[in-house]
Amino acid sequence: MKVIRLADLVAAGRVKGKRVFIRADLNVPQDHSPEGGGRITEDTRIRASVPAIRMALDAGAAVMVTSHLGRPTEGAFKPEDSLAPVAARLAELLNHEVPLVSNWVDGVDVQPGEVVLLENCRLNKGEKKNDETLARKMAALCDIFVHDAFGTAHRAEASTYGIAQYAKVACAGPLLAAEIDAVTRALAAPKRPLLAIVAGSKVSTKLTILKSLADKVDGLIVGGGIANTFMLAAGLPIGKSLAEPDLVDEARAVIAAMKARGAAVPIPTDVVVATEFKADAVATVKKATDVGPDDMILDIGPDTAALLAAQIAQAGTVVWNGPVGVFEFPAFSHGTEAIARAIAASSAFSIAGGGDTLAAIAQYGIERQVSYISTGGGAFLEVLEGKTLPAFEILARRAAG
Repeated sequence: MKVIRLADLVAAGRVKGKRVFIRADLNVPQDHSPEGGGRITEDTRIRASVPAIRMALDAGAAVMVTSHLGRPTEGAFKPEDSLAPVAARLAELLNHEVPLVSNWVDGVDVQPGEVVLLENCRLNKGEKKNDETLARKMAALCDIFVHDAFGTAHRAEASTYGIAQYAKVACAGPLLAAEIDAVTRALAAPKRPLLAIVAGSKVSTKLTILKSLADKVDGLIVGGGIANTFMLAAGLPIGKSLAEPDLVDEARAVIAAMKARGAAVPIPTDVVVATEFKADAVATVKKATDVGPDDMILDIGPDTAALLAAQIAQAGTVVWNGPVGVFEFPAFSHGTEAIARAIAASSAFSIAGGGDTLAAIAQYGIERQVSYISTGGGAFLEVLEGKTLPAFEILARRAAG
């Protein structure tokens, strides 16, 4: 996919003295309890946004940055919606003053070498509906628009799509460019075999992903509640496990589509069960054929984990979305850990995305062994579905002239 990149504009000397508007993803978790006072509890997204801002600043631009935070009501400011804590953290990371600017749509005073943070863009009326008037006003603020928020790339909003339509120049920041490159490498031009791991509680939320991947991948591993539905489709007992019996036919269709291509969806041969869903529940390993009526499947068993790890070891490309068990409970975390360790040890190009997946990666400390960790949840899933994200589409269109 051909898009204009901020790095290319900087290299060509086209950024010095220009007004640069960066749409970042600074939507970080905060502690809004009386004791927390809005304290940022995890700042990965802020740190990931620094390279684009630093690149524009170092190139001599006048830099404006904005982001959404939470789900505010448009036109109705509340203190907890403010990016003030983000501005403070950004100033620390940049070692540079970062003033917070409110009511910025009609004009922003910023000079070359300065950076300002524009208050929560979702407070602007018309943001979510991509209002043309709002988008044109945003575009008029800058010479160059930089999209660097992959987490919002699946949304066509005024600050993500409309501004890219009307700005003089629209380009991808380093974070978004890296996502484009990783997705292209994993799905558009993968090293084979291409193996996808798709897990989660429900088939229904990921059915379109499974169907899309069934036409592309050489192996498809399902886990969590999704695997339980596939076990039902294979005629296996699942007891009281989370599943969607009404989607058994859909699961069979995915299995058939894979089989027709000479590929497979491995069904667990053993599982870890409990009779209660809680951290201290007694965990019992059982053959998949021996699951009792009162059992809940909360993880894959050791034999299944070993088989899947061996499959991962043979892959050329691995796409991972979702833990294969209730990894938050230590007794039911071994399957997800086995998957994580196998990916870490593999020579394959690996790309992982989704909140629970990132939590598992952090839990097992394998960040450096995963080739690329996607910063977008919903956007990553839509890419897996085979959709063209609005951000990718508009930036490619602008690059084509």
